Amino acid sequence: MRRQALASASVASVGYDAATETLEVEFRNGNVYQYLGVAKRLYWGLMSAPSVGAFLNREIRDSHEFLRVR
Repeated sequence: MRRQALASASVASVGYDAATETLEVEFRNGNVYQYLGVAKRLYWGLMSAPSVGAFLNREIRDSHEFLRVR
């Protein structure tokens, strides 16, 4: 999945596949996770949030299944 680099203290890059509603997040520590069933509105909310890490923790992390990719 193609990811876009972000200026965030904790998140290095984010990618989104609208067809499968999969959000892929690469953290600064090198870990990559895919969050499943993420609505497009949440993706856009994440990308426009003043703090990507805070939005991810508050809106996505604990409410969506995830897979560790790397």
